[in-house]
Amino acid sequence: MSWIRQIVVDHLRVSLSSVAMLSRLRFQPLLLFAWATSAQNTLQIANDGHGFPTTISTPLGVYNSSKTPSNFLWNTYNYCNAPHVNAAHYNAPSKDADLVYLNMVMRHHKRTPDNLYPKENSVNTVPWNCTDFDEFAYGGPGAAAVFHETFIPSWHPFLSLIWNGTCDSGQLTREGLEDAKQHGRDFWSVYSKKLGFLHSVNDRDLFIRTSTETRTFEVAGGMLAGMDPRMVNKDFPVHTLPSNIDNIPPSYSCPRADAIRNAYQNVPAWTEHLQSNQTLKNRLDAMLGTAGLSAWSVWYDHFFDTFTSRTCHGHPLPCNTTTGACVSEADAAHVFGIGDWEYNYIWNAAENSTSYNQLTFGVFFQELSQNLRNFQSRRTKTKLHLTVGHDGTMIRLASGLGLGKVAPLRWPALGSEIIMEVWREKKGTRGEFVRVMHEGSPVVSLEWVPLERFIKLVEAQIPPNIFAACTS
Repeated sequence: MSWIRQIVVDHLRVSLSSVAMLSRLRFQPLLLFAWATSAQNTLQIANDGHGFPTTISTPLGVYNSSKTPSNFLWNTYNYCNAPHVNAAHYNAPSKDADLVYLNMVMRHHKRTPDNLYPKENSVNTVPWNCTDFDEFAYGGPGAAAVFHETFIPSWHPFLSLIWNGTCDSGQLTREGLEDAKQHGRDFWSVYSKKLGFLHSVNDRDLFIRTSTETRTFEVAGGMLAGMDPRMVNKDFPVHTLPSNIDNIPPSYSCPRADAIRNAYQNVPAWTEHLQSNQTLKNRLDAMLGTAGLSAWSVWYDHFFDTFTSRTCHGHPLPCNTTTGACVSEADAAHVFGIGDWEYNYIWNAAENSTSYNQLTFGVFFQELSQNLRNFQSRRTKTKLHLTVGHDGTMIRLASGLGLGKVAPLRWPALGSEIIMEVWREKKGTRGEFVRVMHEGSPVVSLEWVPLERFIKLVEAQIPPNIFAACTS
C-alpha cells in the first residue's frame, strides 16, 4: 500500500477542541481527509468511503469563497483568500518592546486559470468576464493613460483553445483586486492603527518588490489602496528584476536543481501516489481531454489550478459538453488533497528537497538576508519591505524557514502571507528579535528569535557560489 493511501485509510479523528488548539499552533493536516466520527463535540465531514472529502468547504479547507464561513475558525485554511493579520485577532508579543522593521512576503490574490484544457472553450459554461477591471500599462510621463481589454471574437479559428469572455489566462480578476484591497486595509489596521508603527504610505518607508507578472504589481496596487484610499490613481514605484534572473518565482536557469527534482520524482514515494490515484486520473482525462499530455500526467498541479480558479470565483467545475459528464466536488476535493501532498513532498519532505529548495530559492534568501542586514546596520530607513509573489515563492520560503518541520506544508493559498516582524526590547538586553507571522498567527518555532540568529538561519539557505552550484 502506498504512502498516500496509508494516510487516507488512517481516518484522522480530531475533536473540535483539538482542531482549535492545532490551528493556533499553525498545524494544518497534510491532506483534506475525513477526520471525525459521531463522538460528542465532534464535527463530521462526509467522505467518499476511501477517506477523501466530498465537499469543498469544510473546517479543514475552504475552496469556494473568499469569505470563510462564520462557524469555522477565523484562521481556517481558505485557498481562495488566506487568513492574514487583522486587528480583531492580532496580539503583540508579551514583551516590553517596540516594533522597528517589517519584511512581508505574500502571494497574489484571485486570478483566472493559468492552465488551459486542450479544448478549453467546450468545458466552460460560464464566460470569464474582466470588463469590470481595467489593466493600465503605459509609459510616463508624457503618454496617454492606456489600458488593455481582452476580447475573444467568435470568428477566431482557434477559439476552441480559450474560453468565451473578456479575460486572459492567469489574469487578476476584480474579485482578486478587491481581496487585495481588503488585505491592505487589514494590514494597516494592525501595523498603523493598532501598533502605530506606520504613519503614512510613502516610498521612503515602504519598498515594494514584485515578480514581472502583471498580477503581482496589480495586487501591490490593491494593497496600497487598501492601506490608504488616497493612493488611488497615485504613482508609486514597484521594483522588479529582469525576467531571466528573477528570484521571486525563480526563473534563473539551474540544471542541477532540475536534476535533483527529477530524481526524487522517480522513486516509489512519488510514482506510487500517481498509480494509486489512476482511477481518478482516467476519469478526469476522459472528461477534459487531457489523456497523453505530459504536463497533466506528471503531477496534479494543472488540475488543482483549473479547479480552484473556478470554485473560488463561483464558476461551475468543468464539464464535457458532449457526454454531459462533469467534475464533481468529490473529485475536486480529492485533487486538492493530492495537491497538498505533492507540494509538501516536492519542497519539504522528499530526500534532497532541501538542496532543491536552496538552489532554486537561494538568490531570494540572499536578497532577504541583505534587507535584514541593511536594517541591522542602519543602512536603510525602510520600515516595510513588501514582496508580492506566487505560490512557488511562498512554499519555498516556508520550507526554508523551517515551517515544514513544525507540520507538513500545504499549497499556499491566494493571498498567503509570511511577515517577519523585528522588535527591539526596551529593557534587559535591549536586543532585536524576530517574530514570524504565518497566515495571521505566530509560528511557534519562530516567535522570538534574536535578529542575528534569524539572519543566520536565512543565510544557511544560500548555497556558496550559487551560480556555479546551479550550472556545474
